[in-house]
Amino acid sequence: MTREIRIYVEGGGDAKEGKLAVRNGFNDYFRALRQLARQKKIRWRVIACGSRGEAFRGFRIALRDQPDAHNVLLVDSEAPVVAQDPWQHLAARDGWEITGLLNRPCYMMVQALEAWIIADRETLQSYYGQGFKLNAIPKHHNVEHIERDSLEPALKAATRLTSKGEYHKIRHGPKLLALLSSEEVCRKAKHCRRLFEDLNSVLESS
Repeated sequence: MTREIRIYVEGGGDAKEGKLAVRNGFNDYFRALRQLARQKKIRWRVIACGSRGEAFRGFRIALRDQPDAHNVLLVDSEAPVVAQDPWQHLAARDGWEITGLLNRPCYMMVQALEAWIIADRETLQSYYGQGFKLNAIPKHHNVEHIERDSLEPALKAATRLTSKGEYHKIRHGPKLLALLSSEEVCRKAKHCRRLFEDLNSVLESS
């Protein structure tokens, strides 16, 4: 029976403030799952690790030091995903050693967190308000097909004339994440949907 869920996530940079913002953003984004965890008396933790390499390192350490927890890795895919298994993608793209990890929980933001943000156009427009250029945001039924290198430029082009200024990954990303509709993101990003479905299954079965 699961008593703790620990999610090791990429993001936040090197500063404590950035990591705290990312942690809070993901906690708010996962609010429905957190509520279910609370009902089940399951401890819930998001650990913002900075770089994707540090997230992988933290996850590996947790497998050793927190063996009774349900340890989860969540990182950007950084590229289109062809492999069915996230571990296979990460091994091929990043050269990560995945021996013994194929049955461990691993999920990706495809192709980056900004794809999730772009998925919820209504929240974007509400957050930035006047001056926001909605037509600069790719309108795609599957945001995972949007090339990674076009995600941030699209957000910056859409937000440049707003009072909040152009999109900034650390200043704006976590705040937007906290406001996103997970249902809307899951509808447009199958890897996000898989993450929610799997965590919900773990919680329901505990």
